[in-house]
Amino acid sequence: MARVPDESDFRSRPGKRGSRPRTKQRPEHADAVTGFVTGVDRGRYTLLVGGTDDGTVVGAEDERTVLAMKARELGRTRIVCGDRVDLVGDVTGDDGSLARIVRIQERSSVLRRTADDTDPYERVIVANADQLVVVTALAEPEPRTPRIDRCVCASYGRGVEVLVGLAQGGLADPAPLRALYEPLGVSVVVTRRAPDGLAPDGWAIEPLDAVREALTGRTSVFVGHSGVGKSTLVNALVPDARRATGHVNDVTGRGRHTSTSAVALRLPGGGWVIDTPGVRSFGLAHVQVDHLLRAFEDLDAVAAACPRGCTHLDDAPDCALDDWVADSPDDATRDARAARLESFRRVLASRTGAA
Repeated sequence: MARVPDESDFRSRPGKRGSRPRTKQRPEHADAVTGFVTGVDRGRYTLLVGGTDDGTVVGAEDERTVLAMKARELGRTRIVCGDRVDLVGDVTGDDGSLARIVRIQERSSVLRRTADDTDPYERVIVANADQLVVVTALAEPEPRTPRIDRCVCASYGRGVEVLVGLAQGGLADPAPLRALYEPLGVSVVVTRRAPDGLAPDGWAIEPLDAVREALTGRTSVFVGHSGVGKSTLVNALVPDARRATGHVNDVTGRGRHTSTSAVALRLPGGGWVIDTPGVRSFGLAHVQVDHLLRAFEDLDAVAAACPRGCTHLDDAPDCALDDWVADSPDDATRDARAARLESFRRVLASRTGAA
């Protein structure tokens, strides 16, 4: 299988005077220090240096925030929130100082997206995250299940666990959405707004304990379209975040892009949350169907008996997955298998374009 090209494959043309290096021996940067990228804004990177990037140590004596730029030798390689990088130069973090990022350390996981399902170029959203939190509102605006399916599909292709956060729980019944995603093994938490005289805006998010328990000690990235309440939830979890929030348009049902850049914030109990701008499109050209099936171990084992070229969709002839459901020993097992197969096919259809 051919490798999917990304931004690192781009090669700029040399200048008129030439750009040939004087020597092939490049600097090793043996004295480089490690930094954790917490923010990206117009070519400048905010990093945490000297502390721990798992969020468990707060107030380390040598912990400092450093502003850095990307070294020229990195080319067009994208640096994103969650990256662990090597820094040289002025790493004191003093006002007016600027360090240089010379290397990107190996990433444990990468969450990517493409502009659409035909775009061959991948765009990295977040690195080294171990949980994807898909935030959606139960009402105002209405939930978009195809968008959630695409996020789930992208995470399964990268080995990242998924948590669906349902906001505005007091305005609609969350049971239908729970029935769609719990058969996939996806955890679902429901939050609602409640009056609180001590809150700055008079409202608080409840219950937060279940959300904190799912996020503590992990690096979680929040995704969702504009206006669903990502930044509102982040502000409740991290009181000092002060992320900008907006309102949903009554006519279009869409929110404004109040978050313009991704930022990593440390949770009080340990761990990190990465708030991202609202994404209007989430292409899946980079996700391979075989990788998606391997994320469902029970279905993958059954699909080994499928005929060659089986698409595993509803209209696939002689698909072993249908026989697996039909051969269930009892009604309860049949219902559980049917729900899981239906959920898998819905996510698969969002990747193949059959939805």
